[in-house]
Amino acid sequence: MSSDFESYEQDFAVLTAEITGRIGKVPKLVGDDKKQMVANIEKQLEEARELLEQMELEVREIPPQSRGMYSSRMRSYKQEMGKLEADFKRSRIAYSDEVRNELLGDDGNSSENQRAHLLDNTERLERSSRRLEAGYQIAVETEQIGQEMLENLSHDREKIQRARERLRETDANLGKSSRILTGMLRR
Repeated sequence: MSSDFESYEQDFAVLTAEITGRIGKVPKLVGDDKKQMVANIEKQLEEARELLEQMELEVREIPPQSRGMYSSRMRSYKQEMGKLEADFKRSRIAYSDEVRNELLGDDGNSSENQRAHLLDNTERLERSSRRLEAGYQIAVETEQIGQEMLENLSHDREKIQRARERLRETDANLGKSSRILTGMLRR
């Protein structure tokens, strides 16, 4: 159990190191290279979120007496993830400012509050989408478990019906045997 957690930890450490390095490169890039780098970072952040979810699932499976140590490690990983997302948000704001200025020829006098508000709304939408996806996944898993249970119950019902039929046959055979023995006794 903990070996899976440790494997996820190693993957998370490698991934966050890569993300940190890439976030630092974003301001230095231009054009399509910058767009590609931003897209790659978004994909890696999603992978890191999924790794955190897997680690949380592993922590839930750990016995309560040793869960505390893993829970504190999870808190630090979540904080690290929050810092990464904030760093990426700052680099993305700079990136979106540059793109906007290129497209509109604007000198950048727009309100920072509006940009921050729009980014916050975008992040809320993304979080809501992830929650919906997670809820959908749970519903699918629940449906699969229910289907398996129904199949098991169906198999059990068939076994019970076969046992009942054998019991009836045995009862009929006992009745015949009883009549034969009674006839033999009379003779």
